[in-house]
Order: sequence, then structure tokens, then C-alpha cells
Amino acid sequence: MKYLHAAKFFLHNTTENGGYLEITDDGKFGHYLSESQQPTGEILDYGHDWIAPGLIDTHIHGLLGHDVMDNDAAGIDAMAQGLLKCGVTSWLPTTVTGSKEQLRDICATIAQNQSQFTGAKVAGINFEGPFFTPEHKGAQNPKYFGDPDVDTFNEWQEAAQGLLRQITIAPERDGAVEFTQKVSATGVVVCLGHSSATFEQAKACVEAGATTFTHTFNAMSPLNHRAPGMVGAAMSLTGVNDELICDGHHVNPYATRILINVKSPEHIVLVTDCMSAGMMPDGDYMLGELPVVVGNGTARLKDETHNLAGSILKLNDAIKNLVDWNIATPEQAVKMATSTPAQSAGIANHAGAILPGRAADFIVLDPQMNLQATYLDGVSRYQA
Repeated sequence: MKYLHAAKFFLHNTTENGGYLEITDDGKFGHYLSESQQPTGEILDYGHDWIAPGLIDTHIHGLLGHDVMDNDAAGIDAMAQGLLKCGVTSWLPTTVTGSKEQLRDICATIAQNQSQFTGAKVAGINFEGPFFTPEHKGAQNPKYFGDPDVDTFNEWQEAAQGLLRQITIAPERDGAVEFTQKVSATGVVVCLGHSSATFEQAKACVEAGATTFTHTFNAMSPLNHRAPGMVGAAMSLTGVNDELICDGHHVNPYATRILINVKSPEHIVLVTDCMSAGMMPDGDYMLGELPVVVGNGTARLKDETHNLAGSILKLNDAIKNLVDWNIATPEQAVKMATSTPAQSAGIANHAGAILPGRAADFIVLDPQMNLQATYLDGVSRYQA
């Protein structure tokens, strides 16, 4: 038994100043004790630093030169280990559009090797596509686009051994409402994105069970005062969660402020949408089958569109950005990268909160929101 002593603890329902957090010998959280309840036993003193739950990245394609689309278990493991340096302790490896067979094979590879990954915990698989619309293809290959098909999804889920947790579709595709209803009924999160949908089309999918908007503002029909579009649906429909990429390039910080004010941190999911160039030097990379050039803090397609092609954002930098931009308090920023993504992805029963009996996956932040350490199951896995 050991205890963490720190200046602040971001607990499940409150933030406490000072005190002690129990870590059991089997790597679980115990109880929080106030400053006046100083325990006897080993104390790990983090002084003026803060303790928060491990971050959760539910939308990430690549890192350290590796891409989920490479279908390489060793590459997934390298990403998982690298994510510990970003404060991420749980994640959803995320695909881009590909052939039915390629996506099935990726599901099988991740499912068959899940127990072997040694870094941040693979909490499921996220499919970004392929049921999208060409007008808002973003950095996706439109040759694989098609209408949502439940039988195809079931094939992928079988290969994934139930690990497929999330899939994004365009609400205007034929069969989108029926697909949403059937897939969401299985407990899989249906997200909406890469879409020219009207407000009414998006609303119909939400009423059928869709619960999340994928990288809100990006690759979706904009808000107009007479045609609210996808952005208007993301902002105004209650009970839905909105992904947000806070690198300062995908979304203007003032638009970020508007969305967070409207939705509250309980419904904002910070994601990186990071591609293989994350934590790597500038230069030429690939996102799936598409050539990308990385420079000036962005990843863009090399074609004539120069569309943003994911990001090179680290999730610990996203929470720091929100505080530095004076958009969120530290408590709110942490919530948007821990409990909200856990709830949005349907993994809140085991991730995203400091609770007794849970795996002691946590991070240490200094008061400027810089990452100091990452712990997995109570064991130090990264020290800045």
C-alpha cells in the first residue's frame, strides 16, 4: 500500500486541494484522504503538482511513424507505448476508409493481439468511415465510400471479437437511419461526420440512436441561420457529445469557446485525430493511402485540396491549450479528456475516473498543465 500526496486531486465528482490518494498493492485506486488524515505508510510526494485520471484518446489514427491502417500489431504496440508520453492511458485505435477486407483484417489483428499490447490500454476500435459523402471527404479516400450496411458492420464486429466500439457515418447516405438504429442497439456508438447532411437528416439519426459528432466543425455542413446543418445539430441537440480538435488549426479558439459554452464540458470530447507524424519531425507521410506533408504544426494532403489530414496534436497539449487560451479551467479541461470521452465511447465503467477499485491509471500535471508523469495500474510508465 502506498499513498500519493499532491496539491490537487481531480476526483470523480469533485476537485480536492491537498490530501492523499491510496494506491493498493494490486495497482488499484483506494480512498482519498484529506490533508488532516495523514496516513502511515509509503508516501509518494508530488508536492505542488496535481493528480488527474489518465487521459483517453478515442480518435487517433497514428503516432511515431505508425498508422492503424498498416495493420501491424507491433506498430499498434509502439503507438500504445508512445501515448504514455502524452498522458494517455486508454485509447481507441482509429481507421480511415479502406476496403471492406482491409478493415476486417485490421479488426482481427487488434482483437487477436489486444492482450499483448504493453502501453496505453486498447479500449476498443473506432471506424472513421467508410460510409461518408464525397463533398466532405476531408482526408479520406472516396473510392471506398458507400451506403451504411449492417451486414458488413457485423462482419467487421465478428472479426473484432466485439471490440468495435464506435463508427462514424454521414446521415444523408441511404439507409443511415436504419443502420444507426440497429448498430446503436448493440451498444456500439454511432457518430455523425464527413457529411453534407441537413439539420433534419442529422436529427433523424440522433433520434435513431447516434450520440456523437465527429471532430465538430470539420468536414460537415456549416451553421447557417436558416439552415443549421450538421454544426447546428451538434450545437443544439441535447444529449449528444461533440468531438473537438484543440490544436488551434482545426478550429478557431473562439469557435471552440462558443461550442464549449453551449454544450458544457460534460458533452465535449477532446480528441487528437493524430496521424502517423505525431511525435515525429516535419516531412512527408501517409494517411492511409493518401500522401501528406507535415509542417507549421499541421498535416495536410499533398493534392490540390491541401485539406487538413488529421493532426499532430498530443492530448496533453490539447488540455493545456484550453487553459492557456482562457477557455476552460484545469478541472474542465481534464474532464473533456477523461470522463466525457469515457462516457461518450461507452467505457466509463472502467476508465476516465479516479474511483476506489478502479485500475490506478493516472497522470501528474504541474500547475501550468505540463505533463510530469504517467502511471498505468499504479506503476510509473513515464516521467518527464
